[in-house]
Amino acid sequence: MSVPNQTPQEQADRLLGRALNSFELPDELFPLLETALAHDAALHSAQHSAGLHREIHRHTWLLADGSALVLWELVHNATARREEQHELYTEAEEVHTAAARLPFPADPQPRREATEAVDLTHADEPLLLETVLMIAPTPRRAYGHFAQEDAADHARRLLRRAENADRPDERTARLLRTAVAHQITQAFGRPGRTEAGFTLYEHAFLLADGQELSLWEVEHTDSPDGRHVCEVYEEEGRARAVMEGRGAAL
Repeated sequence: MSVPNQTPQEQADRLLGRALNSFELPDELFPLLETALAHDAALHSAQHSAGLHREIHRHTWLLADGSALVLWELVHNATARREEQHELYTEAEEVHTAAARLPFPADPQPRREATEAVDLTHADEPLLLETVLMIAPTPRRAYGHFAQEDAADHARRLLRRAENADRPDERTARLLRTAVAHQITQAFGRPGRTEAGFTLYEHAFLLADGQELSLWEVEHTDSPDGRHVCEVYEEEGRARAVMEGRGAAL
């Protein structure tokens, strides 16, 4: 979706210019885009059937103050003349609702989710898209003000500082690159168990397709030089087992 050699502002102008509903976007959004330092576009989901197509793209701008601004673009040709149209939304829920309203033939194959965004910023060849549009499920938790932070960057930093050999693998890291919100909570110990000197945190992430994924961070100073150590696990049970095993040894 991105065009080489265009500035972030030119990319924003191009996107706004082709959107039929750009007049519905909040006024405060436009001056923010003027401060953009970088732009990234990623395919969120797509469906192609009987000559019709509908796609959702996520556009992210890095602003001068270090924050991120996200717009969701719906691209489809579900019109009488099969002319391609573009619409823009500020919320993932809004773009999914708009996509669901489009007249589209039923999919004869079992529907499956697009669990991984495809980065189109540096694509050199056409991509064969086999992902099918899904309506995002309602998250189990309320992410509150954490939804305004850069969740994907938080996930990257969390994995980078993890020192355990069995930390989450590259597959999990790829999924977390699509994170749009996150929440951190301290997880307390089980009744009758003590993990003195250890702290357990749950990092919950809301992904762009509406799925949720949690990582479990163990912080402690049980190191040869007494320095602060971070370990990250994909399962709560594994994180607690590590804590309890080391606690018993101490």
